[in-house]
Amino acid sequence: MNARPVNPWAALSALCIGFFMILLDTTIVSIAVPAMLQHLGAGLNSVVWVISVYLLTYAVPMLFTSRLGDRFGPKRVFVAGLVVFTASSLWCGLSGNVEMLIAARAVQGLGAALMTPQTLAFISHLFPPAKRGAAMGAWGGVAGLATITGPLLGGVLVQHLGWEWIFYVNVPIGVAAIALTLWLVPDWQPKHSHSFDLLGILLSAAGLFCVVFGVQNGQQYDWGTVFGGITVFEIIGAGVVLLIAFVLWQRRNRREPLVPLAVFANRNFSAGTLTATTVGFTMTGMFLPLIIYIQTVLGLSPTMAGLLTAPMSLLSGVIAPFVGRASDRINGKYLVMGGLALLAAGVGIVALQARPDTSPWALIPALLVCGLGVGCIFSPMSNLTMASVEPRLTGTASGIFNTARQVGGVLGSAAIGVLLQARISASITSEATTAAAQLPEQYRAPFTEGIAHAAASTGEFGSSGSPAAMPGLPADIAAQAGRLASEVVHNGLTDAARATLILPIAVLVLGILSAAALRRVSPRPHTPAPTAPTPEPAR
Repeated sequence: MNARPVNPWAALSALCIGFFMILLDTTIVSIAVPAMLQHLGAGLNSVVWVISVYLLTYAVPMLFTSRLGDRFGPKRVFVAGLVVFTASSLWCGLSGNVEMLIAARAVQGLGAALMTPQTLAFISHLFPPAKRGAAMGAWGGVAGLATITGPLLGGVLVQHLGWEWIFYVNVPIGVAAIALTLWLVPDWQPKHSHSFDLLGILLSAAGLFCVVFGVQNGQQYDWGTVFGGITVFEIIGAGVVLLIAFVLWQRRNRREPLVPLAVFANRNFSAGTLTATTVGFTMTGMFLPLIIYIQTVLGLSPTMAGLLTAPMSLLSGVIAPFVGRASDRINGKYLVMGGLALLAAGVGIVALQARPDTSPWALIPALLVCGLGVGCIFSPMSNLTMASVEPRLTGTASGIFNTARQVGGVLGSAAIGVLLQARISASITSEATTAAAQLPEQYRAPFTEGIAHAAASTGEFGSSGSPAAMPGLPADIAAQAGRLASEVVHNGLTDAARATLILPIAVLVLGILSAAALRRVSPRPHTPAPTAPTPEPAR
């Protein structure tokens, strides 16, 4: 076979295409929820599962899939993940009912879990330390761009082509990514893992599943019984016990544990992983109150809501490569801390500006501050976290790092959702009590009760942001009640969104503190990537 030299940047470009698809699908589905409700004839809880099942099957297996790359080679596992992800995307689009869509999304999440850990492992392998910051900059640019582009692309596709196209669009991209990966990415074989920690795999998967399931779906079961007398808190508690058992087993296992605890003795890795968890929490959680406010209160269509966030997406993608290069020359922890502070400031400005009568476009400067912050975070955070990890632990460390970020995203989505619903109920009930004083006395109690009932079903106000009118009212009273109801809902949703945005800001403060513990890594000798054989057809 003829050998040819490896072009690290060409290989990275192929990997980034697949990585872009993965992160895009963590945000693109949310914008299509109303269309899915209508066209699939499904309830809101079922459609929420379309989102949560992807997050579950993405986060839970990642520790295991990182080891698959160590065992069989990152390229082969990445291509397998691409095939699974692309095929399941087609399955998602062809689904005729919500049950089939949930099953397809579960398989899609598994494909994403196969792919994600391999990207960081390849960056550490392909690039020497002196050039790794620029590579992480490109990777970080893709991460920031994809995470925030989802609502824009999803809005355009849903509004003009239908919800199915948020999945169909992955098919040609996936086929191109498969071809480019087979051609450009070397078939690197670390050969570090010689056996699988089956007990560790079962304990970690079951523990993560129970914790994530309980937090993600606690609101659905009203934090009570799920089935057979088992409560949400018992499921979360069981998950915590299983994860403690997993840690104890990893400490005891002297062969090849799934998570070598020695990797956490590395200060940068521990601090960087905690920072990544806070970033995942914020990047997933901040959009729920923001999108509800922009669409329901300010009345923007899905496409226009996506356009409003587009400058933030563009700025983060432009800034990230430059920040990555800068992190090779200056201490990257200050870039991470600055980025986290900018993101917190941007979210805080949005919260301060949010009013029922705020012009949507007045939010752009604050969103640009958020975009600048996102662009400063991913590249140096990933570089500092992974740079000092021993080469034999690179695959495992990549899996832990990505799992932490993804689990942070799941927890952020769930925690923000719970807080937002509680705040909506409280704020709208308070606003309704105040507004009811403007109605004749006999209509005040029915008005307040009707608004409170609607507030208890978050997301059920419809596109107008108002609950259904009370039947049997005189025409003049009905008109007044309708106007007051609209004001109550808009004021209540705005107050709830503003209050909820405080939580991601607080989590970002924790991220700043953990990033402060990061240390600059001294470059060490790097073995260049070997030449790769001429690609063979996929088997």
